[in-house]
Amino acid sequence: MSATIRVRVAERRAEALDICGLDLVAADGSALPAFTAGAHIDVHLPGGLVRQYSLYNAPGETQRYRIAVLRDAASRGGSAAVHEHLQPGTELSIGQPRNLFALDESAPHHLLLAGGIGITPLLSMAERLSAMGECFELHHCTRSPGRTPFLQHMAASPFARHVQHHHDDGAPEQKLDLADTLARAPAGTHLYVCGPTGFMDAVLAAGRSAGWPEERLHREYFAAAPADSSSDGSFEMEIASTGRVVPVSAGQSALAALLAAGLDIPMSCEQGVCGTCLTGVKAGTPEHRDQYLTPEERAANNQFLPCCSRASSARLVLDL
Repeated sequence: MSATIRVRVAERRAEALDICGLDLVAADGSALPAFTAGAHIDVHLPGGLVRQYSLYNAPGETQRYRIAVLRDAASRGGSAAVHEHLQPGTELSIGQPRNLFALDESAPHHLLLAGGIGITPLLSMAERLSAMGECFELHHCTRSPGRTPFLQHMAASPFARHVQHHHDDGAPEQKLDLADTLARAPAGTHLYVCGPTGFMDAVLAAGRSAGWPEERLHREYFAAAPADSSSDGSFEMEIASTGRVVPVSAGQSALAALLAAGLDIPMSCEQGVCGTCLTGVKAGTPEHRDQYLTPEERAANNQFLPCCSRASSARLVLDL
């Protein structure tokens, strides 16, 4: 696991209804590690929770990291901890920036589609693309103007002309016409989507139906849909390098079994969203439950995310 960085909350803002923005600076006053558009950090919260939040400021800024967090009624505790405990002056630890949602800067055009708080990584992308002078569109879908973060920020930005807002409670003509937006995109456009699971699934399904290849469909989920584990059974995992067999019980995750067996598996979200624990599979058939792998990657059955996925076969042979 990478070393953590001690930071201090330098500023806290209300960005929209139930959304707070935080500026984090190094506790010792030093520069923070550089990051690229689409990157996120692991935030170590009170109570031992670790959550991932995208950096929304312009890449190249090393004096601060900016995150924004929606207070989610269905939260597992992370968003409540942010809203209730992180105030100006609070110190906490974060991980080094990581990017699993990187821009393909060689693409001729970029289509950025955000749902709600999913705007955060796409805002950083817009900052980068604007600085590069690249061609792009940013569409932000929210319930209402009052629940739309960064309205003033985007209106005052150099890329304001590239931004369109779409509100559920607005007039029909301002709502996002997804099929038309995809049809109008120039040849070779890359699409980037982040937001609620239903929104993202609809965007990706529309892209695939329109014939967009997977390499031009980029996504980052920030929450996993609840999984039905009532029919989970037991299975075994064999470590290819040693032949050791690690049993997984019906009520246990594959990741928990590997950790209990003393194996050092990197992990972060534990929901099948971030890809940190991605593990190679040499034999056997995984039962994929993640939201990280593409359909083609799932079909190959040569890797899986042990934090959430299981096995359809009696045994998986892992490339460990």
